[in-house]
Amino acid sequence: MASPVELLRGVFERLLIAYGPQGWWPAETPFEVMIGAVLTQNTAWINVERALQRLSARVPLRADTLLALPEPDLAEAIRPAGYFNVKARRLRAFCATLLESGGEPALAAIDTPPLRRLLLDIHGVGPETADDILLYAFDRPVFVVDAYTRRLFGRLGWLAGDETYDQIRLGFEQALGPDVSLFNEYHALIVRHAKDVCRARKPRCAQCCLMDICPAALA
Repeated sequence: MASPVELLRGVFERLLIAYGPQGWWPAETPFEVMIGAVLTQNTAWINVERALQRLSARVPLRADTLLALPEPDLAEAIRPAGYFNVKARRLRAFCATLLESGGEPALAAIDTPPLRRLLLDIHGVGPETADDILLYAFDRPVFVVDAYTRRLFGRLGWLAGDETYDQIRLGFEQALGPDVSLFNEYHALIVRHAKDVCRARKPRCAQCCLMDICPAALA
């Protein structure tokens, strides 16, 4: 049986060969990554892009300008992202914390564990959102876990299904070592593969580059 290191690196190499580099995160600035991470909760990225386009047409994408925008106007601007009233409050909470903490340079100077705790203390920011921000906005070696990760590695037999978020995250980080570029690409490839092939319903196992090592496909 392959070790965790062999399995995880082998899966990454196959996915990279199958799909090529994904070029994530699709944003112009670190701040856009941050607000995109909040907006992408429970919606598809294309909806986030529409919301960001509408928002940037109204105000520059900065923490101070978003806070200056009345909450109803902010909610209306981000309507395509869904749950827009809830997400408007979350964006305002995030922007307020960012400014109170001294802005992006101040956050960038904080070590990863305390920065992660600071992010998780913000209303509406959970582990996946915090880790998106850490990895893609601040280039920290934190592995992002999402539903696609659980689905793929559950089918591959690496996850039992009852692991906590942090158990999975630490499992990846300990097996792969601290590697920002690897974590960046790996998460993007998992998303691509799970959307296109390893789907929740009617997975396309015959088209899967992992079929020969997947117990679910071979069952």
